Amino acid sequence: MKIGIIGLPQTGKKTLFEVLTGYTCSDKDLASNKPIKSVAEIYDARFDALVGIYRPKKSVRARIDFELLPKIEQDTIAKGEIFKDIINLDAICHVVRAFHDDAIYHIKGSVDAARDIETINAELVLHDLVFIEKRLERLENTLRKIADKSGTRERDLLIRLKEQLEKEMPLRLLTLDKDEKKIISGYPFITLKKMLIVLNVSEDKLGDTAFLGQLTNKLAPLGIDSMQVCAKVESEIRTLETEAEKKEFLEALGIQEPAINILTGLSMKALDLISFFTASGEEVRQWTVPANSLAPEAAGTIHSDMERGFIRAEVMKYGEFIAAGSEEKLKEAGKFYVKGKDYIVEDGDILHIRFSV
Repeated sequence: MKIGIIGLPQTGKKTLFEVLTGYTCSDKDLASNKPIKSVAEIYDARFDALVGIYRPKKSVRARIDFELLPKIEQDTIAKGEIFKDIINLDAICHVVRAFHDDAIYHIKGSVDAARDIETINAELVLHDLVFIEKRLERLENTLRKIADKSGTRERDLLIRLKEQLEKEMPLRLLTLDKDEKKIISGYPFITLKKMLIVLNVSEDKLGDTAFLGQLTNKLAPLGIDSMQVCAKVESEIRTLETEAEKKEFLEALGIQEPAINILTGLSMKALDLISFFTASGEEVRQWTVPANSLAPEAAGTIHSDMERGFIRAEVMKYGEFIAAGSEEKLKEAGKFYVKGKDYIVEDGDILHIRFSV
């Protein structure tokens, strides 16, 4: 599962990518005009709490794959190059410039975040619409020659998708059944993907969320989450060596939590992932799994043998565990659960998998 960072030139997307992943983009990387790939750790307060309680010899956070895509310019749109990169993603993070700095040019000549969001969204809708029109034309020609039930079903579905796009609405808002998803599974639809908007604001605007509120109300009906960040500040936080220094810096700015932590959480949501944990004195580890996964599937993310030989999952609910203070007290309270193959793993579960191979 991977999420791609896109945006117009000079929006701060490279800085954000570097802060997220800890990877410094070289001139060679940027000159390649190809996606730059790295991974970001997911910052989850529950993981930190478990590490504090178990004090394990080893602790491992979950990670998300990120890709920094080449800048979006008119020529990359016209040639369709940027779309080829987006097609391979599972979700999109669109970084939008909302800061004013006369020393940094804007490709449109002025800073207007709402305009830039609409521009990119319109291009993504147009991409999908053009593909459908071409596919429908070929399909209609085929159906004139040969009557085919599967072709007719596909045509009817594509017409429905086309009507959605013509209303300037993304395909992700449509409810598709299993068969319909299978019909279009190989098609390069971009607006089916979850999307996240990140406003890159100046330091003095970090506490001002008025525009973000307006934007959120406008984008939520389109299935788009939004947040704001000051990439410059997040980059400065990254350079601080100790947690004490970071905490002092954040307090001075009136920030409770680095925006990067919030961004990784929203990225999880965009990818439709949840977290579960394994915890002991040896190791505390955070894992990710698609929402609504069964216990054997979660076990499989740890090791394929665990899924193959799954017997049961011993489950502690994070909130109940923290309230109890220890595994022993949780068991005394009768809140240590044993679940079978049909158990759907919930976000925050602490699992111990029993298996035999």
